[in-house]
Amino acid sequence: MYKRVITLLFFFIFLSYGVFELQASHIIYNIQGTPSPASPSNPYYQTYRTSYHFQPVGNFMNDPSGPMIYKGIYHLFYQYNPNGVTFGIPVWGHSTSTDLINWTPQPIAIQPQMISNANGSFTGSTTILLPQSYTPAILFTGITPQNEQVQDLAFPKNLLDPYLKDFVLVPQNPLMYSTPQNQINATSFRDPSTAWFMPDGKWRVIVGSKRDRLGLALLFRSKDFINWEFADHPLYSYPNTGMWECPDFFPVYVNGSPMGADTSTFGPIVKHVLKVSLDDNKRDIYTIGTYDVISDAYTPDSGFENVSSLRYDYGKYYASKTFFDDRTKRRILLAWINESSSLDDDMKKGWAGIHAVPRTVWLDISGKQLIQWPIMEIESLRQNSVMLPTQTLKGGSLIEIYGVTAAQADVQISFRIDNYNSIENFDRSWSDPQLLCSRKGASVNGGIGPFGLLTLASMGLDEYTAVFFRVFKDSNNLVVLMCSDQTRSSLNPTTDKTTYGTFVNVDPIRDGLFLRILIDHSVIESFGAKGKSVITARVYPTLALDDKAHLYAFNNGTTSVVITSSIAWSMKKANIA
Repeated sequence: MYKRVITLLFFFIFLSYGVFELQASHIIYNIQGTPSPASPSNPYYQTYRTSYHFQPVGNFMNDPSGPMIYKGIYHLFYQYNPNGVTFGIPVWGHSTSTDLINWTPQPIAIQPQMISNANGSFTGSTTILLPQSYTPAILFTGITPQNEQVQDLAFPKNLLDPYLKDFVLVPQNPLMYSTPQNQINATSFRDPSTAWFMPDGKWRVIVGSKRDRLGLALLFRSKDFINWEFADHPLYSYPNTGMWECPDFFPVYVNGSPMGADTSTFGPIVKHVLKVSLDDNKRDIYTIGTYDVISDAYTPDSGFENVSSLRYDYGKYYASKTFFDDRTKRRILLAWINESSSLDDDMKKGWAGIHAVPRTVWLDISGKQLIQWPIMEIESLRQNSVMLPTQTLKGGSLIEIYGVTAAQADVQISFRIDNYNSIENFDRSWSDPQLLCSRKGASVNGGIGPFGLLTLASMGLDEYTAVFFRVFKDSNNLVVLMCSDQTRSSLNPTTDKTTYGTFVNVDPIRDGLFLRILIDHSVIESFGAKGKSVITARVYPTLALDDKAHLYAFNNGTTSVVITSSIAWSMKKANIA
């Protein structure tokens, strides 16, 4: 079977070379967009530009697409408008890295080349087809001249090139498309996942879709990766969730190990994660469950039937994509972080959109949620560490953390609560943690909390973004709320200052409360309880810029808390050309 599949693959690759050159000589499609001043000599260009979060030199970027490792080189593709700061007809930008932190730009990987992607190349995934052939295959959504969404396939032109600078589209494109028989809406059919291989000798892939308000992960099967058949049932669906974008389906080991599993792993040693991006509210949600290889169906575990129950990130974080790093045996998560600035400000900057720091993701030992943690390579940028001694942070107090570059830092801090006498009671009607955080922000005094960090703070505290905890009592249980309060993040009146929040599944008496925050000029990624809850915020201070930014530990509750440990590092600039 493997030899037959390999032979077919190289046959189709061979055919693709001729078609690629023929198509390129026929027509060049114009890529429209809003012109932008994407130049480092433009002063506003640098003001909010990040130093260690991935972003291209200029213009608009959104979804990460097809990330992989090939011959020891990491590849990041992304939806990109090379001619403007707004969404236009997208191409696939391409950068490579040896450490997922420092990136080298490569030529555009996929752009309008055939009728099936004449109006753009949307999100997709890479599958390493077989260990024997070690062939990366990219499935992605093409947009036809009639604005129909179809699924196309591309292969590297030269498999001996570890940087994969050229790709060709197969002549059989499109491989998957809407028909009256499959009842697929041609404008709601996009973002194929990484494929997985099963014992029956067939590949599986899912594509996001909807029927009315029914969200769908449509399932397709193929023996040769060219001819795909539509399954008579979706992998999973859920009512009243709208369009499912960027679906991702992958196994995770059940023993709490951070080791990742190859996408084709199945059996009793793993659970499966189904993640989708909800187009209605721009949230990335996931469920944990069981994949039945006989029925080709996914069943969420008890308590996870509601697909909105768990989110990767409770802030700005969308269109995420994972891949299995077979070199380090990790599953790595990437995502797009949208702007919170106005279009006028984006035009001044000359760019829009960044990516989150890559995260390692694995199943918590409880089996009830995923753990996320910045990849260890980010620690190579740390320098000039500053430590706070163990000390009590009294109610109403503020301590500045000196000696760290507060606009470009990695901060870790742990708290202990010794006195629960003044704890506030939890109201069962407080079911929305984001709404609760907006009502009980950093400036609203409480019993135990708010306490945490004031990041990107100006002298005098006219500007700051507060990341903090509050603890409540619900009967005999403790409820921990984690918030990222942006209400005072900027004096710019046009900036979005949404406050984000989530409840954290942690026992503060047994485990204490831990925060790790990555600060990078206009983005703050906050990891609570050692990766159980994450909130990402985009902020655009007008005063707390570069060396004018400050960092504080604070406590606005009536109860004292103990800082048991705290260390902060200034971060070097990554090489992202």
